[in-house]
Amino acid sequence: MATLGNPNNTVEILQKYHFNFQKKYGQNFLIDTHVLDRIIESADITKDDCVLEIGPGIGTMTQYLAENAREVVAVEIDKALIPILEDTLADYDNVTIINQDILKVDIMQIAQEKNGGNPIKVVANLPYYITTPIIMGLFESHVPLQSITVMVQKEVADRMQVGPGTKDYGALSLAVQYYAKPEIVANVPANCFMPRPNVDSAVIRLNRYEVPPVTVKNEQLMFALIRASFNQRRKTLVNGLNNAAGLPYGKETVIKALQALDINPQIRGEALTLEQFAALANELEG
Repeated sequence: MATLGNPNNTVEILQKYHFNFQKKYGQNFLIDTHVLDRIIESADITKDDCVLEIGPGIGTMTQYLAENAREVVAVEIDKALIPILEDTLADYDNVTIINQDILKVDIMQIAQEKNGGNPIKVVANLPYYITTPIIMGLFESHVPLQSITVMVQKEVADRMQVGPGTKDYGALSLAVQYYAKPEIVANVPANCFMPRPNVDSAVIRLNRYEVPPVTVKNEQLMFALIRASFNQRRKTLVNGLNNAAGLPYGKETVIKALQALDINPQIRGEALTLEQFAALANELEG
């Protein structure tokens, strides 16, 4: 089977199956072999690995993964792509194709069946509109993960690794940095895709922490505080938390907690570090 990293082979397959790109799935297929090599290398895929690929498309990266990994499970939501994948991956007996929405897949079961319950590696070229729910879903469900290596919109990759006080800093930055160590491994211009997207992309690798870098008694409370403080960026943290639905803390309680931590009650949420959010959650939890 011809490798699909080559634009001509990609066009040929799409024409053979009369495939139409679906706007709703944010489909952009990679057509650059250098980038594919870089992803495999960055994800550190070896013959010991079981890889979960999200959104294989026509199987471009799946071919590379199958060559390098022991086992690949590719989850594709678009049923029009399933016959194409069955064709482009026909030569590989170590690939399982699942036609489902990744947000509804039991990843724990995949890790059990295909990898004896050991941590799997996730690799994906993610559609922009669903990047955050997918990444957060993977972390929050506590499925056994070693790393997540994903192609995302450049600004989303930037957002995942920045610190307090920058305009890109937000709930996603804090959530990712609580669960994993982020590292941008490649910048990918728009012309490496078909069809060409309007924005540049980046490959980011998230190495899962065995133990989070901060200790928090109530993870859910910490994330509720983080979300509330970024929902109203322009407000002080005290006002943001006071107005937040679902948080039972009045102004006095929040001010007292901040003072106990030596944090200025006039501070905005975007100036707090992950450590400070964890400390605040622990203080409020009592």
